[in-house]
Amino acid sequence: MRAEQFHACKIFGSVAFWLLSAAPAAAADIIELQMPIDCEIGRNCVIQNYVDHSLSSDARDYQCGGLTYRGHDGTDFRLPTLAAQRAGVSVRAAAHGQVLRMRDGIPDQLISAADRSSVADRECGNGVVISHGDGWETQYCHLMKDSVAVKRGDLVSAGQPLGRVGLSGLTEFPHLHLTVRHRGEIIDPFAFGAAKNSCGSGTLLWSAPLGNSLIYRERTVLNVDFSSAPVTMGQIESGETGRDQEWVNAEALVAFVRSVGLKVGDVQQIAIRAPDGQIFAAHMEAALDRNKAQSMMFVGKKRPPSGWTRGSYQASYRVTHDGRLVLEKVFELSVE
Repeated sequence: MRAEQFHACKIFGSVAFWLLSAAPAAAADIIELQMPIDCEIGRNCVIQNYVDHSLSSDARDYQCGGLTYRGHDGTDFRLPTLAAQRAGVSVRAAAHGQVLRMRDGIPDQLISAADRSSVADRECGNGVVISHGDGWETQYCHLMKDSVAVKRGDLVSAGQPLGRVGLSGLTEFPHLHLTVRHRGEIIDPFAFGAAKNSCGSGTLLWSAPLGNSLIYRERTVLNVDFSSAPVTMGQIESGETGRDQEWVNAEALVAFVRSVGLKVGDVQQIAIRAPDGQIFAAHMEAALDRNKAQSMMFVGKKRPPSGWTRGSYQASYRVTHDGRLVLEKVFELSVE
């Protein structure tokens, strides 16, 4: 995903550094950030992309991993589906401060790389920029149209709602893009002051209680569920798949998984066990020939003539690398 590659210095018309003089008087040498979005990492959202630390043509995140892309200037907190976005997820101020700029009114729509010219100079979409004193700023992008709840000059508290996650600007999936700046320079809140070309160095700017929840996950599972038919990536993204049906009479029983951050050489496999513990459907894919920003797979079986046996069906998803287990997810469906 290339949603914010060029918007670091093209937000709301101009950078307008002179506005920093309007920042609150209270300042701190190092800012402390709260969670900027109403979700729990690993449960109902994931971090899709980090700040790009590469000094060459190859992008790399602060752990020298691949969860970023060339020129990415922030952190992307991704929601699992469009349905989750439509249900409403609040974006919140990461720290106390004063609103320097805001924008609203840009429509919510998914933009592909081929359509990026349609949002030129408005890549951030609807958003808010907040000054926190001592040259610190945070910027919040892709908010839902007509959801921005603050205006220029407002004083805001940490945790105060700023709007809701939307699809405005240059975005290919529902997420909040958060950029942190200090005196005009892009800062990675996971690696403030990191030495060039280092891996895992620098200072976390997140408040201590968030430490464990924001631990770096090289690979992660974004979606798991059961469906009554084979699924597409678009159906998973939309949230159309689900469990609202009479499973005992379903035409098929399909387990699906969508993962983020898989690496070249990773091997995925998924299997479903029937209530008696026997595997009745399984699939293994060939080792990946390249890194994958996201990957989807499913396995299933058509309904037998006698119908589905009542009980608990367990799906197991495993990713191995050089024979070592690197990601696993188990989920269940009760057929009653």
